Amino acid sequence: MDTARGAIYLPEMQRIPTVRFLKRSTPPHLITLVMLAGMSAMVMNMFLPSLPNMTEYFDTEYRLMQLSVALFLGVSAVMQVLIGPISDSLGRRPVLLGGLSLFLVATLGCIYAPTAEIFLFFRMCQAVVAVAMVLSRAVIRDLYDQNESASMIGIVTMFMSVVPMVSPAIGGVLDELFGWRANFWAFFIIGAITLWVVWADLGETATSTGKTLGAQFREYPELLRSPRFWGYALASGFCSGSFFAYLGGAPFVGSVLFNMSPSMLGLVFGAPAIGYMVGNAITGAFATRYGVNRMVLVGCFSNFIGVAGSLALFAVGLGSPWSFFGMMMFVGLGNGLVIPNATAGMLSVRPHLAGTASGLGGAIQIGGGALLSGLVGTLLTPETGAFPLLYMMTITSVLAMVSIGTVYWRERQIAPDALPD
Repeated sequence: MDTARGAIYLPEMQRIPTVRFLKRSTPPHLITLVMLAGMSAMVMNMFLPSLPNMTEYFDTEYRLMQLSVALFLGVSAVMQVLIGPISDSLGRRPVLLGGLSLFLVATLGCIYAPTAEIFLFFRMCQAVVAVAMVLSRAVIRDLYDQNESASMIGIVTMFMSVVPMVSPAIGGVLDELFGWRANFWAFFIIGAITLWVVWADLGETATSTGKTLGAQFREYPELLRSPRFWGYALASGFCSGSFFAYLGGAPFVGSVLFNMSPSMLGLVFGAPAIGYMVGNAITGAFATRYGVNRMVLVGCFSNFIGVAGSLALFAVGLGSPWSFFGMMMFVGLGNGLVIPNATAGMLSVRPHLAGTASGLGGAIQIGGGALLSGLVGTLLTPETGAFPLLYMMTITSVLAMVSIGTVYWRERQIAPDALPD
């Protein structure tokens, strides 16, 4: 039906109307959801090959320009906490349109920044693009029930996972041909296209709560008191934490410990992405049949097998580049199973707070991952070898299994008709 917000699709859960691209009176098209989900990943890493040239352009130190990564992640984590309640109160559509518009302004600020400090300020402002990832998941949960939303999130993420695989290579080519600003012009152009597609294709999907924004924020305790929310959120956070730790430590392991060339390191570094795509494909195919809890549990176990197996091989003196990077495919597989299913689970604990849950869960995942990535980088030395990284990854994988175990424990305590807890 139509309201002041636009076309609303009530989550009837039985049958979703036929999707027609660029017609916002029907549910959003898969293309729109993939574009939204891929925006944050693209903005995060596409420009990384340009950091040396940007350092030279701004006549500063590399470590200062490297803050463009940490600051973006930090602000993104904070933004995700705020985006959810705002969208639950005001609606998904206006928050998406407003956030993407602000992203375009921030991108122009990055392009024309005269100093590194001003660039970093606008780079932090670019983190508003987090609305795209957070609300793409919330929109899916608005339209589908728990298991179906896990399947849909898995399909979207499977297509989206191509973005972090190819965007750094594209960014490097753009930088070489046209200079570092070409990456940010690409952000602006793609962001403008995404804004237009959202305007044309995505109507309002959230059911109006009738509550003020302040009242929406005051409902955070309701979500935080749910053991099942924390079980899903921490399972996702700890499992993805293994991957973030890998991002922080694997370049050191490959280049310093194994003396791999940059081209060879780049070739094997993406091994987890292969497993991640497979995991998301499995989620898309089987989440509805087997349920999110079982998929998360299997994913956590796959993640554990990957890191514990690699640790065992290093412990007995059989560690090699091929065993290290090869076993990381199981980590990627685990993340591909855990993240979409755990996300669907935590969004289903309180369906009327789906946006809030999506934002808080994303903040836990990104904020914790940023900390783990930085911590691993400080612990690795040629003397320690890969052990600090593998120990950290093993600990997080065990904690992920414990977290999903709490969901099983809680659901045994409460009657099915009493859910959510």
